[in-house]
Amino acid sequence: MPRVKGGVTTHQRHKKVLELTKGQRATRHSLYRRAHESMLKSMSYAYEHRRERKGDMRRLWIARVNAASRLQGLKYSELVDGLRKAGVEINRKMLADMAVRDLNAFAELASVVKEKIQA
Repeated sequence: MPRVKGGVTTHQRHKKVLELTKGQRATRHSLYRRAHESMLKSMSYAYEHRRERKGDMRRLWIARVNAASRLQGLKYSELVDGLRKAGVEINRKMLADMAVRDLNAFAELASVVKEKIQA
């Protein structure tokens, strides 16, 4: 069986790594070994932060809903508890969108909550 040299494959793999590390500083974008280390680290950061972003968005939605509910004279926890008691199933993302884009509809929801809290 003839001997196969792997130069072409290796060169392609190295090019791929160097392409992924293009924006990095110093030797991290030009020397293969350093670039490979930094690529592994940056890929793991990207993976972690894609999951972290979900929590960040949830915190943002809660902050927006809290601000809008305080304009209606309610605390965030009172609003969420009142919505649950009223049987209104709406997630925080939709509540936050409503608080930003359609304050009148949010005010109607808040009035429903106030009725449930009074009762």
